[in-house]
Amino acid sequence: MIRSILNIILLFILLFILLIVDTPVYPISFSQKVIENYTLKISSKFSNTYCNTTKFGISKDSALKFAIGETNKSFLNNKLNKFIDYELLKKNILLSIENNCSELDFPSNALKDLAFEY
Repeated sequence: MIRSILNIILLFILLFILLIVDTPVYPISFSQKVIENYTLKISSKFSNTYCNTTKFGISKDSALKFAIGETNKSFLNNKLNKFIDYELLKKNILLSIENNCSELDFPSNALKDLAFEY
């Protein structure tokens, strides 16, 4: 009788420790597909913000600054930021702006301020 009570108490103590001390586990590295999808998500966000801002009649320079600020704010401190290939990101943004805004003369050097912390 005492032995079964001790076993039950021990079981509750072990379950309590497992539930309280549980910490999430994150992968050390991310797959290339996840990084590519994240890059596409960033470029889509940037181009949508830029296109919508220019459609409201705001100048291209102001729309560019606004889109950079909003994109930086949206993707700030993400664990995937250290894996971003910025050249690929810039190419994706340029293609996305050409497709969504029909703007063919977007300067690629204007994206130099687009950088993310990690």
